[in-house]
Amino acid sequence: MENAIASFKHVPENLRKVLALISRAAERSGRVASEVKLVAVSKTFPLAALEAAYAAGQRSFGENRVQELADKFENAPKDVEWHLIGHLQTNKASKAAKLADVIHSVDSPRVLEKIAGATEPGRERTILLEVNISGESTKYGVSPDATEELAERALANRNVKLGGLMTMAPFGISERELRGVFSSLRVLRDSLEVKLGITLPELSMGMSSDFEQAIQEGATMVRVGTAIFGTRTPR
Repeated sequence: MENAIASFKHVPENLRKVLALISRAAERSGRVASEVKLVAVSKTFPLAALEAAYAAGQRSFGENRVQELADKFENAPKDVEWHLIGHLQTNKASKAAKLADVIHSVDSPRVLEKIAGATEPGRERTILLEVNISGESTKYGVSPDATEELAERALANRNVKLGGLMTMAPFGISERELRGVFSSLRVLRDSLEVKLGITLPELSMGMSSDFEQAIQEGATMVRVGTAIFGTRTPR
């Protein structure tokens, strides 16, 4: 642990800054910081970076790729809560179900069934439905109109627990447009709760550049990487 902190001295301070911003954003929207879970996105960074954040008190971490999650899973502290936040291919869904505590990127019936089929009996897997709110052709996610049908499929499957919805906002848009994207996901969630008679507590939205706006629009999970760990080296 000490070596990890020495290698990533900036991580604990960055983590404190992000947590302070989360608290302020929550207060501005009449909420409390405890209503928002910080998922520290450690993708592409070595295990030492994760350990530095862990030593500073962070416990929830997000990875984009199943193989990278698998590699870190073996060596990270056992009480880490793992979030799979990247696009999930059907052929990787079964492996993801054995590693991740929460899967944010379920966007098709096939992926849903693969996760459910690989989940051990009695160990309910929490999933979020990824919704392409903005309608961008370059983004993954189920369309808003098709979300209800996918939600019904998830609710009918005992091996998964439908926790809520996830989305990604377009890059380079105004704050007003950002908040419109995030509020649209919240409205969709609220509508599903009424139509299906269920509670969907989680809204996973907001990253390093826009998590404050996401919190003000109801985010319960924010996925923050660069603001904690620093700029990533392109692969």
